[in-house]
Amino acid sequence: MEQRHLGRTGLRVSRIGLGTLTWGHTDESDAAGLLKVFWEAGGSLVDTADVYGDGEAEYLLGRLIERLVPRRDLVIATKAGGVPDPERRFDGSRGHLLSALDASLARLGTDHVDLWQVHAFDPATPLDETLQALDIAVSSGRARYAGISNFSGWQLAKAATWQLAAPGTRTRLASTQMEYSLLQRGIEREVLPAAQDLGVGLLPSSPLGRGVLTGKYRHSTPADSRGGSEHLAPFVAPYLDDAASRIVDAVATAADGLAATPLQVALAWVRDRPGVTAPIVGARNAQQLTAALSVETLSLPDEICQALDDVSAPVHRYPDQDWSTL
Repeated sequence: MEQRHLGRTGLRVSRIGLGTLTWGHTDESDAAGLLKVFWEAGGSLVDTADVYGDGEAEYLLGRLIERLVPRRDLVIATKAGGVPDPERRFDGSRGHLLSALDASLARLGTDHVDLWQVHAFDPATPLDETLQALDIAVSSGRARYAGISNFSGWQLAKAATWQLAAPGTRTRLASTQMEYSLLQRGIEREVLPAAQDLGVGLLPSSPLGRGVLTGKYRHSTPADSRGGSEHLAPFVAPYLDDAASRIVDAVATAADGLAATPLQVALAWVRDRPGVTAPIVGARNAQQLTAALSVETLSLPDEICQALDDVSAPVHRYPDQDWSTL
């Protein structure tokens, strides 16, 4: 699998990442199968978080490292900041973040993570305090690189600029993880331009539109799908409207013309967008992951990309376009 630099850093990662959001509810043998398939395909970036399965995802990944895949072959990325408190969903305080990192390292069974990310912006904590936790993590060797997740455009720009203001003292932000797909292009308004300008690599989550872009929901909702799950159905529901259906139909048409699958077309589109380093793919089993990894050999023709761009184009008006023409 092709490797790409993460943002404006020396860290190289596979251009498809493996997500572990559901590993807290995944059998160990299934997780082992996913990790082995990913590694054997040349994948290196494995993304997790301290809140996935209340820590079970990290714990499971830690048990598989070395026993199944050498630690040195993986780029382990985790996140901190999410808290199980309905009154305060995210805690970006220095104390909480560093304690969470230590707990993550213990569950993962390693002395460092390759990429440590703040899971979301915390308006109740001064941003410089949150970012200082990243500096401490890197300077102490507990993290090699640092990133953010779910920051808006102005939040990302402020954080990245703050870090760049004191080179050698503050650690450069390597990445931002955001939802991005043909069904969710909102980050193109401000987040993506800011990330590109400041040298922050984009790690798209849900690159298959929460599974909808595979085409599995075109005619019905499979009982064994996320959309058929009482717990996850609300997660899929926003992408089952008429506008999404038109985009999914266009993806299916493109796939037919390329002798490919809708999954391959949708994933190739987001993988090769400007500013993207590596989409994070979640899979329930090795068969699904193998299907996603088969995209490595596919590059979309320019005319297909343009057609998909057109059918999924978000509405960008003032102030995102040249105001003098409006």
